[in-house]
Amino acid sequence: MDTRSVTHVFIATILFGVTFGCVTTGDVVNVTTLKGADSSELKPAERAQIEEIRKSKKEQGVDPSLGAIIQKTPNYTVTEYLATHPDAEGRKGQDYRVGGYDVINILVYEEKDLSRDAIRVSADGYISLPFVGRIKVDNLTTGEIESLISRKLAEGKYLLDAHVSVTVQDYKSKRYMVLGSIGSPGTHTLQAQERVLDAISKSGGPAAGGKRAMLVRTVNPGAEKEQKIVIKIDLHALLNGKDQLSNLLLMDKDVLYIPPAEYFYIMGQVRSPGSIVIPDKEITLVEAISMAGGFTNIAGRNRTRIIRVENGVEQIITVKVDAITDAGMKIQDVLIKPDDIIVVPESFF
Repeated sequence: MDTRSVTHVFIATILFGVTFGCVTTGDVVNVTTLKGADSSELKPAERAQIEEIRKSKKEQGVDPSLGAIIQKTPNYTVTEYLATHPDAEGRKGQDYRVGGYDVINILVYEEKDLSRDAIRVSADGYISLPFVGRIKVDNLTTGEIESLISRKLAEGKYLLDAHVSVTVQDYKSKRYMVLGSIGSPGTHTLQAQERVLDAISKSGGPAAGGKRAMLVRTVNPGAEKEQKIVIKIDLHALLNGKDQLSNLLLMDKDVLYIPPAEYFYIMGQVRSPGSIVIPDKEITLVEAISMAGGFTNIAGRNRTRIIRVENGVEQIITVKVDAITDAGMKIQDVLIKPDDIIVVPESFF
């Protein structure tokens, strides 16, 4: 072999070592747990950017009191809820029940002088009518109020077999809330036959990326021990017409919460850094980098880091990406979790 050939072999060997040396030595994935304020694994500028991301995320979070309820109360899928609460979508659940401050109209067909418009139900649930007196209508449906008035008129022998019609003019007694990642969060009065989609429409629709919803519901309202439950709704399927079962009737004191979309964040040497919505399927680090446009030409691919907080403990997961993509070690690709922050540094060369 002549001198030129030996030189070419030597150079090729050096280049191979530079390119693949980090791949063939050491672990592909290395996890470091940070203790206290230890940030030696990160540059000050990287740490500052990470803290800014976390601050922004915290400002979008759920109200702590609602978060505590969601964590501590029983959770149901829609199917599980309907199986254990069959009246929720039955006749009993569909009929609006009048309450304090509602305004109702009463029409007595046989005696128009007994008819009344715009009767406001008192705070304790009563109304007053000629020849009938003061009667309690709280928690009665309009049909039940019609029967009650007809019976009272017959008992007083003022009018036998009266035909009565009761309608709700103004709904005031019952309320629900829509919170979270929604156009106009707030409180709304509950009207008859209102459902989850009505509440979402009334509130301006969900923000981009919203895929889930939780309905916090009070069961056995008025009982000595009211119980709250959480009903988990596939918002993406509901909005796309694939899960109409989740379009539940709303009830008094319901809280519909739409969590912010789940994101991961990527910074450094990728073509499109920033926040990216996590799709409906699991994604790996290599896929996440692809979603951000791929590496730049000066990326330190084998020093890619994932900053993750689990159970209050911060970890830095360093990954040699070339080992995964070029050396056939895809089994070691790391799954990305919500709020992961991926940092791609510059290459040393």
